[in-house]
Amino acid sequence: MTRTLTRKLIDAHLISGHAQPGEEIALRIDQALLQDVLGSLVMLELEAMGVERVVTAPSVQYIDHALVQADGINAEAHLFLERACQRLGVIYSGPGNGISHPVHMEYFGRPGETLAGCDSHTTAAGALGMLALGAGGIEIAQAMAGEPLYITMPDVMGVYLEGTLPDWVSARDVVLELLRRHGVAGAKNCILEYYGPGLADLSAMDRHVIANMGTEMGATTSVFPADEAVYTFLKARGREADFRELKADEGCEYDRHERIDLSRLEPLIARPSSPDNVVPVSEAAGEPLHQAYIGSSGCPGYRDFAITAEIVRGQMVAPGVSLDINPSSRQVLATLTRDGYLGDLIQAGARLHQAGCNGCIGMGQAPAAGRNSLRTVPRNFPGRSGTREDSVFLCSAETAAASALAGVITDPRTLNRPAPRIDEPEAMVVDPRMFVTPPDTGEQRPAMLATTHTPALPELATLSARIEAPVALAVGDNISTDDIMPAGSRVLPLWSDVPASAAFTFEAIDSGYVERAKASPSGHIIVAGHNYGQGSSRENAALVPRYLGLEAVIAKSFARLHWQNLVSFGVLPLTLCDDSDYPRLVDSDSVIIDAPGEQIERGAVVEARLRDGTTVRLEHQLSARQRDILRAGGVINHLKAKRSETQG
Repeated sequence: MTRTLTRKLIDAHLISGHAQPGEEIALRIDQALLQDVLGSLVMLELEAMGVERVVTAPSVQYIDHALVQADGINAEAHLFLERACQRLGVIYSGPGNGISHPVHMEYFGRPGETLAGCDSHTTAAGALGMLALGAGGIEIAQAMAGEPLYITMPDVMGVYLEGTLPDWVSARDVVLELLRRHGVAGAKNCILEYYGPGLADLSAMDRHVIANMGTEMGATTSVFPADEAVYTFLKARGREADFRELKADEGCEYDRHERIDLSRLEPLIARPSSPDNVVPVSEAAGEPLHQAYIGSSGCPGYRDFAITAEIVRGQMVAPGVSLDINPSSRQVLATLTRDGYLGDLIQAGARLHQAGCNGCIGMGQAPAAGRNSLRTVPRNFPGRSGTREDSVFLCSAETAAASALAGVITDPRTLNRPAPRIDEPEAMVVDPRMFVTPPDTGEQRPAMLATTHTPALPELATLSARIEAPVALAVGDNISTDDIMPAGSRVLPLWSDVPASAAFTFEAIDSGYVERAKASPSGHIIVAGHNYGQGSSRENAALVPRYLGLEAVIAKSFARLHWQNLVSFGVLPLTLCDDSDYPRLVDSDSVIIDAPGEQIERGAVVEARLRDGTTVRLEHQLSARQRDILRAGGVINHLKAKRSETQG
């Protein structure tokens, strides 16, 4: 039987279940990736589970989000994480080394392996022929402890690429075209698998750009073959021994199909404030510009910075425009310096920032309110930049650089010059000394370091025997995890402190939510539209509302990662059987669900009563395992009970 590459990767790591779309499967995880602001929660979860040493290898903790040290909070968090890594057997990548996703590809990514990370853009490693999955931190903690990672088997969408990219068009335009066609939920419960002759025109880092932003379509992950481009990438980093060729079988069948002729693409741009609000750059040309920001995991390659340098060389950024250069990794920064590109950028008036996530997550480089900012980041949700009243466009490095010189949004094809062509260097600057390796298992392990903002996780109650709670919040479609738990320099440093961060929950959507939630001793319910919880995998967007008393979320539909996170922390996620019941729930002052544990066991439909005595039919999609987790009050309670039974 012929198989897709996705199916080959899944079959090689399948522990239980049948790999049929819609069925829950359990996967063995080889590697783990942690970023700092959610990694702190993972470390606390591992400690709460009683884990002595992680089993995934390598497991790497990156400091890439919380880099702004305006006070001592972030510095203390770095110390906490370094100590936790030594205790639990995790490699530590300190501040300034770069963004987790490209750095992991550079030093640790291996074709054919599975990678799980507590960041939704972990999917970028699919560029190397890996099965790379983002998940909530609690699920990553389980995988690091040796438990399987559970997912619902997705459909596999084959994306056939043909042709070659025209001048001034890049990999960013490929994924923006997919977003234009499919929207932010168009690939939900799908894995995007790329194949076809057009792959020959895309380097491994070009593929990183595409795999990274597949998440913005709701995709479970993206998969590319491990071919000559991957071998070239690994060889340039002295890692050719890690290469193995991987590809789909000829004639394999895909569940869904897409086709892109690269030669027909043009420069594209996503207008504020959604990644799928995509139009040709020519339609936005001439609009004023305040900032051009180049970098992030959505545009991390050497070529993206080098091509920017080629475009601005010998010229000066337009007055009133800030050209912000955000290097993705120390390796890329060192190689740009070696090759002379850094000087070109600085002499053109660019501002150089440290290697990390920075402005992508609202940690620096926030634009002025209402002023247009062109960014090569993955997302432009309102306020993600650090400015709530922002106006962020998503585009390629070529478009951002051309616009920075002109002072207005500019189609790079209108520049009166040949298009630069950048080849990846045959050898990158490599220095593995930037990582701190954990002590051997036989050595004395240090205790966890206590800091003000790393308190023990709150204990969560088991599923209520009867839910009778007010609707504390009603929201519309496409509410993101940024809307639920904001990032930025005010809040992000507090993410590992559940009580402290709780005060900011939903602050931009409804500032009265927290007080209403606290005022209800019986807990509360949230009612939502479609695609609730899109975007980041941040688990605190589920944990913190649970801490505030959230019992259930009733939505028209959920984003996959957030739905999983709700279950992991004991929140009942229910979907309306009939969307027309949404206004009735919004208008109801309370919702009653009798014997929810018994109802979810009996079948897929759950019945809720409103205060006026009428009923609403809801459904769940919980597996038997998830029902057990939910009744226990979340994963930590469930695993503790499981370990207690084993030891008893």
